[in-house]
Amino acid sequence: MAAYGALVSLMHIIDRIENHPSPPISIDRQQVESLTENVTFLQDFLDGYISPVVDDHEADPLERRIADAVFAAEDVIESQIVLQIDNQSTIIGKIAQAIEEINFYHDLQQVIEEMDLIKREAMEIATAADQLQRKVSSTHGGSSSTVKESIMVGFDEVLLQVLDELTGVQRSRQIIPIMGMGGIGKTTLARHVFQHAVVKKHFHICAWITISQTYNVRETLREVFSQASGDSGRDLSEGELGLKLYQYLWFRRYLIILDNMWSIEVWEKIRSSFPDCNNGSRIIVTTRLSNFTSQLGESYGVGMKFLDEGNSWDLFTKTVFGGESFPHELEDIGKNIVANCKGLPLSIATIGGLLAKSERTREYWVHIEQNLNSIVITNNDEFCLKILRMSYTYLPNYLKPCFLYLGVFEEDRRIRVSMLEKLWVSEGFLKPMSGKCLETIAEEYLKELVDRNLIIVDELGFRGNVKFCKIHDLLRDVCLKEVKKERFYHIIEKSPVVIYNQRRGVVFKKNAGSWVISEVSRSLSHARSIICDDEGKNFERPHNFRLLRTFKAYDRDTLNRYGDDGDHFLGDVFQLVNARHLAVRLYWESEFPSSINLLWNLYTLIVAFALVPLALHPHNLIAPIEIWKLHQLRHLECMGTGLILPDPPSEMVIMENLQTLKGVRNFYLNEEVVKRIPNLKKLHLIYHVEDVEGLSELKEMERANCLRYLEYLSKLENLYCRIGYRSDGKYLQRISFPHSLKKLNLSLNYDTELEEILEKLGWLPLLHKLVLHRGTFKTGKWDTIEGQFQSLKLLQLGWCYSLKKWTMAKSFHFPVLQELRLRDMIGLEEIPSEVGYIPTLKSITLEYCSELVVESAKKIAEEQEDFQGNQLDLHVRVVVSKRRHKRLRSLASPNFEVTVRG
Repeated sequence: MAAYGALVSLMHIIDRIENHPSPPISIDRQQVESLTENVTFLQDFLDGYISPVVDDHEADPLERRIADAVFAAEDVIESQIVLQIDNQSTIIGKIAQAIEEINFYHDLQQVIEEMDLIKREAMEIATAADQLQRKVSSTHGGSSSTVKESIMVGFDEVLLQVLDELTGVQRSRQIIPIMGMGGIGKTTLARHVFQHAVVKKHFHICAWITISQTYNVRETLREVFSQASGDSGRDLSEGELGLKLYQYLWFRRYLIILDNMWSIEVWEKIRSSFPDCNNGSRIIVTTRLSNFTSQLGESYGVGMKFLDEGNSWDLFTKTVFGGESFPHELEDIGKNIVANCKGLPLSIATIGGLLAKSERTREYWVHIEQNLNSIVITNNDEFCLKILRMSYTYLPNYLKPCFLYLGVFEEDRRIRVSMLEKLWVSEGFLKPMSGKCLETIAEEYLKELVDRNLIIVDELGFRGNVKFCKIHDLLRDVCLKEVKKERFYHIIEKSPVVIYNQRRGVVFKKNAGSWVISEVSRSLSHARSIICDDEGKNFERPHNFRLLRTFKAYDRDTLNRYGDDGDHFLGDVFQLVNARHLAVRLYWESEFPSSINLLWNLYTLIVAFALVPLALHPHNLIAPIEIWKLHQLRHLECMGTGLILPDPPSEMVIMENLQTLKGVRNFYLNEEVVKRIPNLKKLHLIYHVEDVEGLSELKEMERANCLRYLEYLSKLENLYCRIGYRSDGKYLQRISFPHSLKKLNLSLNYDTELEEILEKLGWLPLLHKLVLHRGTFKTGKWDTIEGQFQSLKLLQLGWCYSLKKWTMAKSFHFPVLQELRLRDMIGLEEIPSEVGYIPTLKSITLEYCSELVVESAKKIAEEQEDFQGNQLDLHVRVVVSKRRHKRLRSLASPNFEVTVRG
């Protein structure tokens, strides 16, 4: 709902101006009170408002009028901020400023009067419809977990048939299509097949690739090659990838899932890369094309059918109530709802997700049933969209803008959740709650959308958090229809259209072209957000958009690292004085201007340089001292180069909102600095002594010892620290760590003694991920101590050449360890056998380790297999050089993968 999101956003602006220590403008007190009263009332009104509009293609006139009034208020306020900042440097500007302040008062008063009229109209509607209002539950509680198991009901027999076909006697390569309409359960069935223990044991290689309508042959081949071999193949051409993939798959029994294939042409373009070695390899294709089997010339295919009444009810029950019993008073209504879903699993799961998070009252369920009945039509695809649209219609208002925002990402895109939540914050969608930071609220909103089956979890972190998510293509279609109707944002296509007064513009890579430059510059001058998936190369003059709040022209998940298009000067970007979120890639000559403090409301600043030129033109970005005055700054990240932060000014400025500092070089921590950043959660540091040559011996020692102040960052959860000192490393023994630490990545110089550091780390109560590269074991031994590493789930050691013996007295030294990764541990003699008895261990990854270590891992795997049989959870992956591959190939088995690289 554009109107509700706009109201929340306007309230954010008012609060920031009122509570900022040095706001760029002031607003008349009476006008602030009038605006606040109107915004609060209209938010409450919309929470209980039922739109009378029936036409799916038109927004409700009242909601549109509310949104327009709010946008007008934002335009008046934020334009005044730009004028104020532009005029403050000259005498003439200050005279103009006085005149503009008078005009500002009158312009804002006109908007307030319009909002007063809307408020009175809304009060009349509320009074007349008091008995008909319904309240959508807006509670954030509940005990449901963030990630639901993918429920499959009614296809058990089909699953067994597919498993038989996969492991059957046919030796030639076989393609198995799974066909059916959108939402019928094709992907769910394929996912259960892919994750089945029989499949993992039978095939040497398993890979899952999603094919979008706008597929890219090279990226498809690269993704298969990457999953199969572990080599990203980023530098290879399409032809080279096809050949490499063919060679790698040769003589290996493989299973490839090609999910959501839209045409036979896709297969024709990639089929030559999949060899038929007469060893029982299989390819599963999920598709909406019902004739795919015949097009391929295959004899076997799975046609997915609608669920029958019993299985539909079973799926609905499990989705809404899990293991709880179904309330008797809701059973008859529930069966009517299920009947109207016509056996479509996605519809049942989505409606079930809605009801699982809503009021369990008969009145509410009757309301859902009545609205469901009124939109049932016969066309399956259109019916599915209308059913799924209800999941949006009955979302609480505070979730609607967040859901609609998912459409700014291209189809089948893996969305990094941390990036998504930063964008939600910068857009002003999140309604503040007492005692919670905006990032926590964003996590809760995401959890709700997952629980309602509106977001697909793509990857989890170790603490159960969602790292990557996706949106189903049908739900994305619903999203884009609502976006267009409400003018929530505009996706800029190749052909020009009228896009004046759009608040947000989105550019996908496939639509980027020269037309975009002139059209956007002409039509989006009042835009508040520009989201680019093409690295922003068509927006070389972002300062033309003076009211812009969000400019995302860099994404580490899609960046073409070796290109040089789309780079920006910070001086241009920093003219966006209303900016909240800036993510850009920079020209090499770019420098921080001292005017950075003019960005009075900046939340997130992400800057990056491409990697290849960095090797040729090393460049440290030096921030001015004014950066310490960015009171609202929450996340500061520098990618591909070092960010030099100056010592803070003598005047005490506490950056209470700052949570992330990444890519900071030679950061001099001391008592004063840690006081300025008390709420820091993520810190990525780089230290190089060559950057600070010329310091006195005392000053160099002070800087080397500055890491002992880490322990005073009492909220720090994620620490990355790379040490490049040429000294003997003895000063680094004074590193101290806060007990709040959960993730730690240390990359040290080779003479740093590790025994004392590891002993400190072992007692950190919350540490669940430890990556330790380089350093020396003075004794050549590591004896783990009972009671240490009680929360550790991932342990990675690399390039610790001096470690010979690693001993563990008992397996409960690492009681919850799930992953062990060792890289270039060429001196290590073996992995302790006790590791094999850790009950939670799921994987061991060895890259370029000694043969003794590989053999000890094989022994652990065999002992586990003898103990667990076919239920073996442990998987070992070994990467070796070509020189050693022949000797170690004989160790390979379904749960012991040997890969050659280099």
